[in-house]
Amino acid sequence: MSATLPLKTASTSTSQPANGFSSPVAFVADWLRVLHRVNPVLSWAGWGHVALLVLALALLPLDQRVVTGHLVWIKPAKFALSGLLYLWTLAWLLADLPAAAQKSVRRISWGVGLSMVVEMVCIVTQAARGTTSHYNIDSGFDMLVFNLMGVFIMLNTILTMWAVYLVWRHRPHGPAGYVWGVRLGLLLFLLGSLLGGMMIHLNQHTVGAPDGGPGLPGLGWSTRAGDLRIAHFLGLHSLQVVPLLGWAGSKWRPRQAVVLTWLGAALYAGAVGWLFVQALHGTPLLKIHF
Repeated sequence: MSATLPLKTASTSTSQPANGFSSPVAFVADWLRVLHRVNPVLSWAGWGHVALLVLALALLPLDQRVVTGHLVWIKPAKFALSGLLYLWTLAWLLADLPAAAQKSVRRISWGVGLSMVVEMVCIVTQAARGTTSHYNIDSGFDMLVFNLMGVFIMLNTILTMWAVYLVWRHRPHGPAGYVWGVRLGLLLFLLGSLLGGMMIHLNQHTVGAPDGGPGLPGLGWSTRAGDLRIAHFLGLHSLQVVPLLGWAGSKWRPRQAVVLTWLGAALYAGAVGWLFVQALHGTPLLKIHF
């Protein structure tokens, strides 16, 4: 990725024109080809999530079982989509690191890909059984699944720390605004991941009420109590938002791009912190009575 070309120049120079695509489909197809070329491990792990997303969406209208107030296949669908965005974004961003860092990138990719696949298999398995995956210790099998998820999420967090170190130690390819977008976005993603630790500490998502009450349509975020998933969600998706901010600043305001990226990242971090504190006080993001 650069400020002037939406696809990595080195990866496309022999197969695609430097500018312009015949259609959005052609652009997406080229983007996916480049992604697979620069990181096949995370590319395949992402395609696995696509398959599970399609499976969950196909089962959604056919399976009317309800878990914590929502149709049982909504959660696998949401996690498959979120995992897909994470895997393909991480692959894209780490490909901008220099050759000296790519051996570490390959090791991180194998660990992250394995962690996310295990996480999704656990979530889908529990959904098929008609029960919850997170914080479920009702039986020996449920406890085994939840602990397995915890081990691989911990592995994923450690590998994310390694990735943060790499992007701060080695300068990613691209203009300064984009470089700082990658560094700050990955750092905020790590902090967002760590916020999930509070949910594990409380053994539930909500503060001030048990899980499973009224929530926002589709998202499920509580409309009656504090919900730690909101800050966690926003923190995780800094991985997409902040690098895009840095790229856009480099393209349209190159002289101010670094300052704008830092300012945007600071505001974003402030929003995550505010949502986290608000949830800890038991206050919902939107207090709606459906």
